[in-house]
Amino acid sequence: MAIGQAVDVSTPDGVADAYFTRPGGGDAHPGVLLYMDAFGIRPNLCAMADRIADHGYAVLAPNLFYRNGRAPVVALPDFIANSDRPALFADLVPMIAALTPEVAARDAAAHLDWLASAPEVADGPVAITGYCLGGRLAFVAAAAHGDRIAAAASFHGGRLATDAPASPHLRAAGVTAELYFAHADQDPSMTTENIATLESTLTEHGIRYTSELYSGAEHGFTQADTETYDEPAAERHWTALLDLLGRALPGKP
Repeated sequence: MAIGQAVDVSTPDGVADAYFTRPGGGDAHPGVLLYMDAFGIRPNLCAMADRIADHGYAVLAPNLFYRNGRAPVVALPDFIANSDRPALFADLVPMIAALTPEVAARDAAAHLDWLASAPEVADGPVAITGYCLGGRLAFVAAAAHGDRIAAAASFHGGRLATDAPASPHLRAAGVTAELYFAHADQDPSMTTENIATLESTLTEHGIRYTSELYSGAEHGFTQADTETYDEPAAERHWTALLDLLGRALPGKP
């Protein structure tokens, strides 16, 4: 059974609260970063981190909105209905906008340093999995820290390839990790045109990647405490993620 605890991660901009979980016993385990969706660190995200830890990994789930306070940064209902989203995003959008690629890359360095210093984490590269906002930032982290990240997964990550100057796909040249993308086909933040742009860019740079469309799924399909949760798609995500981690991280039990 996973052992979880609250920890603090020092960054150039302050101290980020985080959830850290790993298998029981005294062994060191391969490290995984779990990047939250826009609703932040909460019981559902901690349970997801525990599920990864139960497969033999040491998992750090940082509060990406730490500049705005400790988690939960906004008050969340136990179950997030679609009708709750407008009011929540009125508060969340400015925080999301503040996480520019440069800020995200700086934070990722601090997260990676924390994992590297933790005795419960094995030496060597780590993997990263991200959801929604976290899926986009996982890609940014993999591009900024290519020598430290062996694999990165993005689940229903939005706006990965747009016309904006800061679009994540424009940073693909820095990626050395194996990448996995799960796109919800009902997700307006990642259209078929966006997906095609992303895939062509990754192919152009010779990046190892898998890009899959989850038919019938909505943005947020992995999150069991939201109305957009889709259990079959979520279980498919677990299979894909654990397969990726098993390929990428040496020393998995």
